[in-house]
Amino acid sequence: MIVSLAISGYRSLRNLILPLGRLTVVTGANGSGKSSLYRSIRLLADVAQGRAISSLAREGGLTSTLWAGPEIISRAMKQGEVPVQGGARRSSVSLKLGFADEDYGYAIDLGLPQSDSTSYFNYDPEIKVESLWAGEALSRHNQIAGRSGPSVKVLDSHGHRVPVLQTLASFDSMMTHAADPKDALELLVMRERMRSWRFYDHLRTDREAPARVPRIGTRTPVLSSDGADLAAALRTIQEIGDPVQLEEAIDDAFPGARIEITVTDGLFEVLMHQSGLLRPLRASELSDGTLRYLLLIAVLLTPRPPPLLVLNEPETSLHPRLLDPLARLVTQTAERTQIILVTHAQTLASQLSGCEGCLHFELRKELGETVVDGVEPPRWAWPKR
Repeated sequence: MIVSLAISGYRSLRNLILPLGRLTVVTGANGSGKSSLYRSIRLLADVAQGRAISSLAREGGLTSTLWAGPEIISRAMKQGEVPVQGGARRSSVSLKLGFADEDYGYAIDLGLPQSDSTSYFNYDPEIKVESLWAGEALSRHNQIAGRSGPSVKVLDSHGHRVPVLQTLASFDSMMTHAADPKDALELLVMRERMRSWRFYDHLRTDREAPARVPRIGTRTPVLSSDGADLAAALRTIQEIGDPVQLEEAIDDAFPGARIEITVTDGLFEVLMHQSGLLRPLRASELSDGTLRYLLLIAVLLTPRPPPLLVLNEPETSLHPRLLDPLARLVTQTAERTQIILVTHAQTLASQLSGCEGCLHFELRKELGETVVDGVEPPRWAWPKR
C-alpha cells in the first residue's frame, strides 16, 4: 500500500506531501487542484511505462505544467502585506514526483533541457535524478538505486553502489532501462508494481459509447479505460470472479434488476432485466447513469484487483440515489485494493469518510497554490541533483 505521495512544481501543486490510506477521498472546489493531483499520479505511472516525456508533451510540455508562481511564498505575501512577486531563484527549475509504499520509495526529478543547436527536441524535459530506496523516506543510507544524469548505480549484494549504466539517455528512465532480475531486482519489482496501477476517468456513456454496441469478447478481467469491453468484463466476473457480489451490487443499485450477457456470432452484449418491464433493455437503451454504474461495477469487482485504483469523478451522470450503493461498493473494494477517489460529490465523500482507514482531503487554493489544511505531512526527502 502507498503510504505517502509527494508532488513538487506541477501546476498548482507547488509542494504537496500527503499521507495515503487504504481509501483516500479527495474533494475541493473547481480549480482547487483535484485534476492536477489525479494527473500527477498518472504521470508517475507513465514513468514505469516509459511514457513520462510524451505525457508531458500532450499537456503542453514541461514549461506549461510547471508551477507558475514564485519559488517562495513568504508569510507577508500570504497576509497581503506585500504583493506576490518573484525573485532570484535559489534552486533549479524542476518538476518532482514521488511516493513511498510499505517497503520501497521512488522519486523522479524532471528539469529543463540543455540547449542543443543540432536537435529539434530542445523543449523535451530531461530526467535529472531518480532514486529508489528502502523504507518510507530517502536517506543517505537506504538508497537501493540512483540515477544522476546519464549514470545509474545500484546497491550490490556486498553493500557497494556499483554503476550499471553510464550512458542512459535524458529521456529514458532507469525504471525502464536498468530494471534487471539479477542486478536490480527491486527496480524491477517497483516498475511492475507501478505498471499495474489502474486509472479510470473517461468511461464513456454517450449515445456513441463503445459499451452500447455488441462486440467480440474474450476473457476480460480488467475493463478497458473507455469501457468498450463491458459485456465481456461482466461475463468474466460471472465466470471467474464473484458472481454473487455482482448480483448483489446490481440489486443494491437497481432493486429487482439483473443483467444477462448474450453472445450472437461471437458478439457479446449486455441486457438488463428490470422489474415491471416485459423485455430486457439492451445496452444501447440504457440511460447514461445506468450504463455508467454498470461500468463502475465492472471496474470495482475486477477478478484481478490492482495494488492501486484511481477513480476521477465516478459520480458523473449518476442519479443522487446511486451514490449510497456506490459508496458501499467502493468500501467493499477498498478491502482488497487501495483506492484514491477524486470527487465533486460531497454526499459520496461524506459517506466514504466514515469508513475505517479512510482519509479525506479537501483541497483549496491559496495565492494560486493548492493546499490542504490540518494535515501533518509524512517524512519526506527529495533526491539531490
